[in-house]
Amino acid sequence: MARILYGVQGSGTGHAVRALTVARRFPQHEFLLVSFGSGAEVLRAEFPVAVLPAPDTIYRRHRLVVSATVKAALQYAGRDRDHKERLLRLMDAFQPDVALSDYDYLVPWASRRLGLPCLGLDHQHIITCCRHRLPPWVRPTYWVTAAVIRRLYGEVTWRLVTSFFHPPLRPGVQARLVPPLLRESVLTRQPLPGEHVVAYQSVSTFRHFLPFLRSLPRPVHVYGLGEGGRSGNLHFRPRSEEGFLDDLASCAWVVAGGGHTTLSEALYFGKPVLSFPIRRHTEQFLNAFYLEKLGYGLKVSRFRPGPGLWRRFESRLEEFAGRIREGSFVGNEEIFARVAAFIDSRGRRLGGADGA
Repeated sequence: MARILYGVQGSGTGHAVRALTVARRFPQHEFLLVSFGSGAEVLRAEFPVAVLPAPDTIYRRHRLVVSATVKAALQYAGRDRDHKERLLRLMDAFQPDVALSDYDYLVPWASRRLGLPCLGLDHQHIITCCRHRLPPWVRPTYWVTAAVIRRLYGEVTWRLVTSFFHPPLRPGVQARLVPPLLRESVLTRQPLPGEHVVAYQSVSTFRHFLPFLRSLPRPVHVYGLGEGGRSGNLHFRPRSEEGFLDDLASCAWVVAGGGHTTLSEALYFGKPVLSFPIRRHTEQFLNAFYLEKLGYGLKVSRFRPGPGLWRRFESRLEEFAGRIREGSFVGNEEIFARVAAFIDSRGRRLGGADGA
């Protein structure tokens, strides 16, 4: 048995869902998870969680608000030393053998300080570990985001980057790209053909979003914008993992932001995606950019979508579905094998078919 410290980004639930999927796979080991916010709420139902704040990102009306995010980071910096000292005390009591980190700030820092092997497992480092050919207008934001990620979520012993797209790695990067890690409740469902559209938003959306959904000639099952009720063709669904996945597996297509978890699950079920990435959010832009580039759906940058958009999208549904069938969207067994090798060797190796 090993004792494993697992730092998990607490913004949203995607990181926590991925961490649960990993931790559930290794019941023979003892886990202590470090998180905050909605991530901590998801995790503490099954595992012990130490709640420690971390720098957060602020969104309003489907935009990343730079000024508010910087302000939150400065406020956090005033208590940074206290949080780090508390984590060091926790580690002294827990005595971990290795650490895992899903886009976490504190655990990689403490692991470097104490010489503890730490494995990074997330999608966000697709920004720093890979080379991307991007439009010129995106590059300044991309460079700033990459610098922030390197500064706050930097060095680990090994890194696994999960992704449904695979751009080339930067030379010398200590990382491996692997297909997405999907929760078991996704893998146990079979995709079915359907007539409805699933619309999912994880943050406050832009004001033309619901009018756009009302223009669709299909029933739309809306998640994240209400807890029940109906308005015309819009059916506002309550928060439910089972209900959402049932709807996702049986829909015709998906309207969503650019979150990697939602896009990966939709693609696993073979569903084309119309993606509205959060403005100024580099990771979501990349996800939507490659979604369109690979022919899995369309990226939409305008926040005033007209009726011509859904007509153009629906005219290509068969094309999108055909390209999706050619993709690979499940990396669970490879990821589990590499994580197991990392734990069993106490961080000396990552594992995999190549024996690294």
